[in-house]
Amino acid sequence: MKRRNFLITPSALALGAAAGAAATVPGIALAAPSIITPQSRILPRTGKGPRIVICGGGWGGMTAARYLRELIPNSDVVLLERNPTFWSGPMSNKWLIDVVNTDFVNHDMLRPANKYGYQLLQCEVNGFERDKKLVHTSHGVIDYDFLILSGGIRNDYEAWFGNDQRAIDYTRKHFPNAYIPNQEMLALKQKVKDFKGGTLVMTLPPPPHRCPPSPYERACLIAWHIKKNKIPGKILILDPKPKIGPIGVGYKQAFEELYPDIITHVPNARVKEVDPFNKKISTEAGDFKFDDAILMPPHQAADMVWHADLIGRTPDGKPTGWADMNPRLFNARTDENVYFVGDLMGTISDQFGHYPKSGHVANYIGQIVAKNIAQRVAGKEVTLLLPDNLCYMMVNGDPQEEISVKFEYEVDATGKVIQTQIDMDVRTADLVKEDFAWARSKFSDFLAI
Repeated sequence: MKRRNFLITPSALALGAAAGAAATVPGIALAAPSIITPQSRILPRTGKGPRIVICGGGWGGMTAARYLRELIPNSDVVLLERNPTFWSGPMSNKWLIDVVNTDFVNHDMLRPANKYGYQLLQCEVNGFERDKKLVHTSHGVIDYDFLILSGGIRNDYEAWFGNDQRAIDYTRKHFPNAYIPNQEMLALKQKVKDFKGGTLVMTLPPPPHRCPPSPYERACLIAWHIKKNKIPGKILILDPKPKIGPIGVGYKQAFEELYPDIITHVPNARVKEVDPFNKKISTEAGDFKFDDAILMPPHQAADMVWHADLIGRTPDGKPTGWADMNPRLFNARTDENVYFVGDLMGTISDQFGHYPKSGHVANYIGQIVAKNIAQRVAGKEVTLLLPDNLCYMMVNGDPQEEISVKFEYEVDATGKVIQTQIDMDVRTADLVKEDFAWARSKFSDFLAI
């Protein structure tokens, strides 16, 4: 199976700045220094404590970086991230239809790095030598004492297209889903603005996938945009699940009461085949044609987990697609010095499977992992902690109304983690206020704003 490399954006930090300065001086030719190779050791240690390298600077990775520096003041914390700025997945559906502006979801990453005292390097992560505790990047090799993988998810287009790279590239270009914050977010926003009518198909991945309730929120907000602007369009949600969930009642009421002539939800519509060139989709619930689409394939753990050879296996030896991890300690079963944070995490409990793959959980687990590592460094017994989860979802743009879902966790008498789900199905303006207060609180926590 072909897999793309994570972190593909070249550095815009010191290396890029130095090259730009040299280009302004007459007589100086630009050339890569011969002493720097992909095998060169970079970033000499700055602290007397342990070095913790974090791969992936999203909600979880940036949170872990902050709290590691607070809890282990003499630590050397290095955050590796491909993107030049932080893009928030949470709140991005609202950004698609201009409920919030770009400044609300897009933020500088240097400010928190400088404030909290960790190193930030924009680079590509190419691989790992776990036996030597080394990370290979596009700038060279970095050593570590502890490694945190926090790269989020990958789109498993191979589940649809195998190794047909032409179909993968065409789908990504013409029918982006923007569930990995990058340039696709801008492309999708333009798609929504340019939509003039017809049938817009949205595919949902089978569970587990990133932010389970958010595709329904996206459908509602695009439907509101269609309704507001009197666009002769319809949205067809192809859902592999037998019913809407989570927040099933709240979304069902929104579909039926607010957008009865726009949104059609099709359950049990697991995708069998996609023909992006001819705009056809075959599912277990039937075959569908579309005028435009937001095509979301199944999700898996980010490429970095595959590169590190830390993907879980089923009893018959097949890859689970998610990190093979201790569900209470969040480190790898086969390598106690490697931790997982955020959406790439593996199974937690046979009662509910995975923790929700949400920004809230990533932020919480980032704090827990930082505490776990700090306790280990101090020679203390690790305290087994549990997260919680809270998601707000806007379903109407005028008046602005939201629904929400909360997940609580506890350990039963057998030691198993169990989940309690609490749906707030009645859409209200009060939940909108709570949502924005929640977002600002989280951004303040790890973005220093």
